[in-house]
Amino acid sequence: MNTATAKTAHFRFYEELNDFLPRPVRKTQFPYLFEGNPSVKDAIEAIGVPHTEIDLILVDGNSVSFLYHLQDGNCVSVYPVFESMDISPVIRLRAKPLREPRFILDVHLGKLARCLRMLGFDALYDNSYTDPEIVGIAREHHRIILTRDVSLLKMNEVTHGYWIRSQHSEKQVHEVIRRLDLHAYIQPFSRCISCNGIVEEVPKESVIDILEPNTRRYYDEFFRCSSCGKVFWKGSHFKKMEEFVEDVKKEISQAPYL
Repeated sequence: MNTATAKTAHFRFYEELNDFLPRPVRKTQFPYLFEGNPSVKDAIEAIGVPHTEIDLILVDGNSVSFLYHLQDGNCVSVYPVFESMDISPVIRLRAKPLREPRFILDVHLGKLARCLRMLGFDALYDNSYTDPEIVGIAREHHRIILTRDVSLLKMNEVTHGYWIRSQHSEKQVHEVIRRLDLHAYIQPFSRCISCNGIVEEVPKESVIDILEPNTRRYYDEFFRCSSCGKVFWKGSHFKKMEEFVEDVKKEISQAPYL
């Protein structure tokens, strides 16, 4: 870039958008040098912030769309997705939030997928999915992409996505539920942890032929996945699963993400 002819805009990013920035420019205004007439979307993603994380851009105090072209001297304020706030008087930069939460997760998030399913969330996962496949499925079936790969969220076709900050599955669960305000959608044990299918209660007589002798003797309540046919009952492992669910509810109630 020829600094003699370069133009300058000043950017400030708010709240969790700072996670994508180098420490020296977090939570402060900083200069951005550019040439030509780039869109504000291109500039923001060049700085490192994916467009799916953004819901409001103010340029010199006025709300603009991603198509706005930067001008020399612009002051740009960039705000994160407002899942819990109504900002309808200004220009929202993405479609209406998907209030029926359905997810597709990238190859790095297998444990998170299982945890979300345990809580009753529709969470597609396959470690063979390519990035284009994830984007295509998300668009066709109106799913939110959850990923640890920022570059995936910068693809133009992506409309709803969230970059997972934590590297630990339990903390990732708390993060997703808080950030997307999903407290009211938790329905524990309503989905198959293995395949994501719906789990329904079934009569003991309908599954008795496939049960081990001790299971037949000591358990009377059974559930079956409508997709893969796997049979479940509240065995010794179930208490740990209940404890996990209660821990999640307790954690998110004590420190809600706003």
